[in-house]
Amino acid sequence: MSLTGKISIVTGAAQGIGQTIATTLAQEGADVVVADLNANSCQETVDRIQQLGRKVIAVSVNVGDWDQVKSMVDHVLKEWGRIDILVNNAGITRDGLLMRMKEEDWQAVLQVNVTGTFFCAKAVLPTMSRQRSGRIVNIASIVGAIGNAGQANYAASKAAVIGLTKTIAREYASRNITINAVAPGFIDTSMTQGLSADTKEALLSQIPLKRLGQPSDVADAVSFLCTEKAGYITGHVLHVNGGMHMA
Repeated sequence: MSLTGKISIVTGAAQGIGQTIATTLAQEGADVVVADLNANSCQETVDRIQQLGRKVIAVSVNVGDWDQVKSMVDHVLKEWGRIDILVNNAGITRDGLLMRMKEEDWQAVLQVNVTGTFFCAKAVLPTMSRQRSGRIVNIASIVGAIGNAGQANYAASKAAVIGLTKTIAREYASRNITINAVAPGFIDTSMTQGLSADTKEALLSQIPLKRLGQPSDVADAVSFLCTEKAGYITGHVLHVNGGMHMA
């Protein structure tokens, strides 16, 4: 197990891709902080990690609130003494065409997806700097690279996450901290499972591999970037999209 002894925080880990990332890191030997808006919703993830024999803490946190993020990090340091990995996975959507998009929907998406990523990184970087080691992986999206009608706020937020990733990577490379992004394409989750057959067929026609991705495809990419094998990779955006966008 390549992450044995590592302490990791995964935001938005109660379900979906975040849950798979958290359990994959545990499979690789990491102890995991399962962070989500409601800690009670994290029980399934917690159970899976415990079954793998790893230590786990569930934490309620709104990543768009600095005080809550700082409190989470302080709690982890008090319990476990260090933080080796941060995966910024928490994110929301509030879709709508630009002319109909409410200002509050724009602000909400940017606050969680961009400011939340900024807050979490800012909170863990002092500890990682003192350790002279750390891994941060930010979950971006294919739409941050190519755009998507009806998702101006979400696409803008994920493009911002990419820019933020590259900037922090330049700032902290001298401390042996790597910061990368994983940009999923269309993944087989509850959201895509609700698409009509015609919509799904049209979507698949744009993907050279002719299938939707699995949460494990994203989680395996994240896990790799957290290992020593990825020690010379920083400021990179790893696209996991079946060839739909070839950067």
